[in-house]
Amino acid sequence: MPLRFAYNTNGTANHRLDDALSLIADSGYDGVALTLDHHHLDPFAEDWEFQAERLAARLRALRLGVVIETGARYLLDPRAKHEPTLVTASEEGRARRVEFLSRAIRVGAVCGAEAMSFWAGVPREGVLHEEAWEWLVDGVSRVAEVAAREGVTAALEPEPGMAIETVDDWARLRDEVVVRSGMPLSLALDTGHCLVTGERDPAAAVVEFRDHIGTVAIEDMRRGVHEHLPFGEGDMDMPAVLQALDGIGFDRLVCVELSRESHRAHAMVPQSLQWLKARLPSSRAAAE
Repeated sequence: MPLRFAYNTNGTANHRLDDALSLIADSGYDGVALTLDHHHLDPFAEDWEFQAERLAARLRALRLGVVIETGARYLLDPRAKHEPTLVTASEEGRARRVEFLSRAIRVGAVCGAEAMSFWAGVPREGVLHEEAWEWLVDGVSRVAEVAAREGVTAALEPEPGMAIETVDDWARLRDEVVVRSGMPLSLALDTGHCLVTGERDPAAAVVEFRDHIGTVAIEDMRRGVHEHLPFGEGDMDMPAVLQALDGIGFDRLVCVELSRESHRAHAMVPQSLQWLKARLPSSRAAAE
């Protein structure tokens, strides 16, 4: 089966959602990575269920698969980027994040999402590592339980600088969540983050964690610098990553994440897929 590509709507922030979906579909993608946000399906809107059902119908019409993303910057707090998180000191704040992730899972269930991707958050000054870890295990366990109940894959993404930064951090958390809740936790692997942390070769990470990957994000990136770049502008050996995904028979969406390119999305959406298809492994390229 050919690799299936999606484009993340955090890179189409200046487009209406319907227009972004049309652009993504018309460019030849197989799916969309939908970042829930105030302008792209607000999960806290009173009519969120209607919006989700309408989106599901639109995705079916366009023949697009979907992954639900939860990295909106100011959806929960307009004055603090990405806050509150699963490691926020406020119990009320942590509950707010769990509520959001649970709502994201429910949106995903309506739309038939392949996965719901989320991250841990950054412990703020004064938060002890031990208490942050306990909050994290508890919060992720709650999210995993909702996901299992709704039939949606919960996939946690290691993020540079966050409480879960590497795939090894994810593996430790996964083990504790399984003990705590008995529920599975998949890996949301952003291959670029491997270059930032220097933990592993990105292609090697794909192979090593092949049995645990719930969704994959790709982009170019420079070693040690957490900045999502268009393909060809960083240090990523993308042909090797594509070869690794091909080699493990990865059949879920491979999500292009260019969150800083909304101002030229009209060009970057089609160009990114063209760039990728020109570098597919030979067997895949022939199939295309």
